[in-house]
Amino acid sequence: MPAQRREQMVMGAYVSYGTGHHAASWRHPSTDTTATRNIDHYVEVTRLAERHLFDTLFLSDAPAVFNDDQAGWGGRVTSFEPVTLMSALAMASRHVGLVVTSSTTYKEPYNLAREYASLDLISRGRAAWNLVTTSKSAAARNLGLPSHPLHADRYRRAGEFVDIVRALWDTWEDDAFPADKVSGTYYVPAKRHTLRHRSEIFSLDAELNVPRPPQGHPVIVQAGSSDTGRELAARTAEMVFTAQPDLTSATDFAADLDRRAARHPRLNPEIIIMPGLTTYLGSTTAEAQERVAELQSLIKPEFGLSMLSDLVGGFDLSSCDIEGPLPPLPPSNGNTSRRALIEKLAYGDGLNIRQLYERMTTSRGHLTIIGSYDSVADEIVRWFVNGAADGFNVMPPLLPGGLTDFAEHVLPRLQHTGAFKQRYREGTLRQKLGLHRPGNQYAEIRRTNNRRELRHA
Repeated sequence: MPAQRREQMVMGAYVSYGTGHHAASWRHPSTDTTATRNIDHYVEVTRLAERHLFDTLFLSDAPAVFNDDQAGWGGRVTSFEPVTLMSALAMASRHVGLVVTSSTTYKEPYNLAREYASLDLISRGRAAWNLVTTSKSAAARNLGLPSHPLHADRYRRAGEFVDIVRALWDTWEDDAFPADKVSGTYYVPAKRHTLRHRSEIFSLDAELNVPRPPQGHPVIVQAGSSDTGRELAARTAEMVFTAQPDLTSATDFAADLDRRAARHPRLNPEIIIMPGLTTYLGSTTAEAQERVAELQSLIKPEFGLSMLSDLVGGFDLSSCDIEGPLPPLPPSNGNTSRRALIEKLAYGDGLNIRQLYERMTTSRGHLTIIGSYDSVADEIVRWFVNGAADGFNVMPPLLPGGLTDFAEHVLPRLQHTGAFKQRYREGTLRQKLGLHRPGNQYAEIRRTNNRRELRHA
């Protein structure tokens, strides 16, 4: 096993579904069924996360209804638009990083660059963009497009998209605005830059009408684990969110991503790898198992089948025997990495359909640890010291209760071992994570040209 990659682990709080990550969390007596539309709930969760030193809040998103159910059982069909929500939560927090998901498939680079530059300014340097390509075909229909782009085409667009966004964040140099009232000079024209970009995918002459973000560029996160997703992450990402259900697959993923990253020029050579983690906790393992059973009892088999159908690419499994095997599946244009994980569990590990949807309802394929506080903390440290993870995106089954339980009982144990911090660093999210701040590419070009002129003078 490789050795641990960082001195201390990074911890994210995944708060996307309001009532929690378990598919039946909305039915649990402890949760608020209005959570997905209740700003006070999200403020409470944000303050809870910051009080316990979580590095990031994480919001997933797709420009489509979360379509794991059409019969009225699923509680994840609506949510806040995440950039808007995080802008509000920036005002309720001071330290925690704000990771927001936006699609390169269904946004334009200019709009996205503008949104995240603004969020970075509003939060005083705590914004992060989780770059995704959107696996939901319903997104195309929502935007009046004829079809959902193919997987390879989505990633080709994404690779060019992120380069454009980075260039737009550099429209203005850091010191472009002297705002000198005496001289009347508000900005320095030489420090204003127009991006002229031409390709088959994008063609634009653009200047961003937002100042350069405090971090230079908001932190770039990537969440695709397919081969093309890994290659994009290796070139562009500073943090990767991934579903890795066991230690072996996680260490293999980390080693593969390191190999790929070494082939690219990178400001920050090492990528922060954060698998999703769902924990079911108790004073004893038996107590933790009771909590799992309680939530699983709230899942209707029809909903479990519907959720599994969505995760494998939208193929209807309602006529299948839930005690039988997963049938061979036709090709999918959806989420290839999540489907591959399900197929491995079905065809490799022999799980039947009921076992598959039970696994998916607890954590949607992410690492799930069920046990006592001590045993869960020990397993988290084992992953960390063996180089399988630089930290975790914690996906509590219930909110806010599951996050409170983890924060009050697991994090102190991790702090006791030295694996998790005792206080926040000052500064931006980049500074807190130990990431370098990117220089302005246009200023770098000018400095390089000036040096050449001096050498030839």
